[in-house]
Amino acid sequence: MRQNVLNDLLQPFALEAAKKEANRTAPAELVQLLLEIEPGKRALAFRLLDKDKAIRVFEYLRPDDQAALIQAMESREVMGLLEELDVDDRVRLFEELPAKITKRLITNLSPEARNAVNVLLGYPEGSAGRLMNLRLLTVRSGATAGAALATVRESNLDANELALIFVIDEARYYRGFVRPVQLIKADPDQSISQLLDGATIAVSATDDELKAAKLLKTYDLPAIPVVDSEGRLVGDITFDDVIDLVEEEATETILEQAGVGSLLTRDKGWSEKLVRGPSLYAIRLRIIFLIVTLIGGFLVGGVIERFEETLEAVVAAAVFIPLVMDMGGNVGTQSSTIFARGLAWSQISPPQFMAYLFREIRIGLVMGVILGSIAGVVAYFWQGAPNEIPQLGLAVGLSLAVVITLGAILGASLPMIMLKAGFDHGPGADPFITTIKDFLGLWIYFALVGWLVGVA
Repeated sequence: MRQNVLNDLLQPFALEAAKKEANRTAPAELVQLLLEIEPGKRALAFRLLDKDKAIRVFEYLRPDDQAALIQAMESREVMGLLEELDVDDRVRLFEELPAKITKRLITNLSPEARNAVNVLLGYPEGSAGRLMNLRLLTVRSGATAGAALATVRESNLDANELALIFVIDEARYYRGFVRPVQLIKADPDQSISQLLDGATIAVSATDDELKAAKLLKTYDLPAIPVVDSEGRLVGDITFDDVIDLVEEEATETILEQAGVGSLLTRDKGWSEKLVRGPSLYAIRLRIIFLIVTLIGGFLVGGVIERFEETLEAVVAAAVFIPLVMDMGGNVGTQSSTIFARGLAWSQISPPQFMAYLFREIRIGLVMGVILGSIAGVVAYFWQGAPNEIPQLGLAVGLSLAVVITLGAILGASLPMIMLKAGFDHGPGADPFITTIKDFLGLWIYFALVGWLVGVA
C-alpha cells in the first residue's frame, strides 16, 4: 500500500475502506505510512487500527513520534493505549511529553501501572533503572530444573521476556541466570544452581544506561539483569531497550572520528533550547544577534551618506540599491541553510570543510557572473542608455557578481567560524552575513558607479 492511497482513503466517505486497508498492512509498514501522512491526519489513521495492531504500531514508533501522536489523541484513547505499554516504554514516552501532560497521564493510570512508572522515575535520568523492565521470570536457587521449566510453561510472559530465567535466593539477591534450552535438556531433578551462568554479569540500577548497552554487546546476551545497591534483582534490560543507544553511540563514534561529533552535540543542544527551552532564552539570544543587524543598518546608512554626491549626480543608481542588497542576502541565506543541513546529516565535517568552501565559492562565482550579466544588460537598457550613462549597466553587473560571490563565501564560512568559536550559528549567522554583505556590497556598488561614471 502506497502512502498516497492511505491519504486518499482518509476522507469521511472512505473511512471504512481505509480501516480495512490499514489493518491489512504490516505494522512496520504502517509506521512508515503514519510518519509520511500529514500530522493532522495521523491520529485519525491510528484510530482506525484494531487494538492489538494499534499497540504494536505504537511500540514501533520512536518516543518523540509517540509523544506527538499522544498529544493529538483524546484522553480516553490515550489511557487505554498507555495501560497496554510496558512500563519502560511508558517512561520513555513520558520523558518526551510536557511535564503537565505527563503528570495528568500518570495520575489517571491504574494503581498498578502508576506504581510501576513511579519506580522507574525514581531513578536518575539516563540511568539503567529508567530503562529496565519489571516483567521478568525469576526462580529460586533451590528449585529443580523440572520445577523451573513448569514455571516457564505457566508464565504469561512473551518469548522476549523469557529469553533468560533469572535465579534469586530467598532474599531476592541475584545469583545468575539460565536459558530455557538448558532447562529442557537438563535432568528434571537436577538443581538449578548447577546450571547457573552469569553470576557476575549485572548492572546497577543507578549505573549509566550505556553500561547496560555495552554489557549486552560484550556478552552477546538477550538481556542484562538490573540489581539495586545491595545486589537484589529489580528488573532487566533487553537488547531492544538499548538499540537506540547503541545506534547513537556508534553514530557519535563515527562523527568524532570525522571531527564533527562535539560540534553536532553542541549544535543539537542549542537547537533544543531554542525550540523547547524557556522563551526568555530564545528572546535574549535572538535579540543579541538582531542588534548586530541594527548596527549594520546604521553602518549601511553611513555608506549611503558617504556616497551622497554620487547618488545626487547619478540618481538612477538608487534604483538598483535593493537589487544589490537583496541578491547577496538571498545567496548568503541559501549557503548558510545548505551548511546547516549538511552538518545535521554529517555531510560536512572539518576535514572536508575547505573542499566544501571552495565548491561554494565556485558556485557563487558562476551564479554571480550569470546573474550579474543579466542585471547589467537590463540596467543598461532600462536606466543606463536612456539617461546617457551606459556605464551604469557595467557597474550594476560587476557589483552584483561580487556581492553574490561574497554572499556564498559568507554563508558557507560564517556558520563554521561561529561553531568553532563556541557560538550558536542558528540565530547568529544570518545577521552577520546581512551586515557584512550590505556594508561591503553597497560600498563596492557606489565606488564602481562613481569610478565608471566619473563622479568625484
